[in-house]
Amino acid sequence: MVREDPSARRTRLLETAAELFVRHGFDKTTVADVAREAGVGKGSVYLHFESKEALLEALMLRELHALSERWYEAVIDDPRGGTLGGMYKATLLGLHGSPFMAALMTRDTGLLGRYIRRPGNVFMAASRGHHTRHEVIALMQEAGAVRDDIDAKVVAHIMNMISHGMLSVDGVVPPEEIPSLEDTLDGVATIMDRALTPPDVQAASDAGKAVLTEVYTAARARLHALMESRETR
Repeated sequence: MVREDPSARRTRLLETAAELFVRHGFDKTTVADVAREAGVGKGSVYLHFESKEALLEALMLRELHALSERWYEAVIDDPRGGTLGGMYKATLLGLHGSPFMAALMTRDTGLLGRYIRRPGNVFMAASRGHHTRHEVIALMQEAGAVRDDIDAKVVAHIMNMISHGMLSVDGVVPPEEIPSLEDTLDGVATIMDRALTPPDVQAASDAGKAVLTEVYTAARARLHALMESRETR
């Protein structure tokens, strides 16, 4: 009998947990549920994670890391990735690749349950010291990547409303009336850039990429430090 690679089993447990947490929420999902769905014994879960909370924390850190990597890669690969529309498009593309993070954005209290109220939870720890969306927009305005005659907090709030709408619209609008994800994101990015990007789009994008690279580098360092601290607890 071939023994399963521990790292492969750990990955399967995380992926299974993500599906169950999205479907049922953290409170209603048990370690036994995760083990059963993953096809392993309950004890195998505890070989990798000391508790259900530790499993959730490992999952959140993994998904946050993957989301940030997808986002930054999309920003750099897109010639207009440094504009506000390009940055926003990259964010939504990244969320599309993670049902767990998309669900977290639209109903975090339902997904995280009682865990979110725990002092020092990993969600709060990951957010600590991280630039808010309006702070990033303000930095992009200072760099000349975004028009500075509109308040950054207002722009951020509008972007948040669009994000939540796009992630929840499937339950409101008939499928046949919803365009493809690619067309939708291109449309949103175009509208945002026409409204908020200075006339020299390429110069704005270059300036914006420099800002976003700094933001990404700092956030990545904080996330790696948090992941290391949780692994050594």
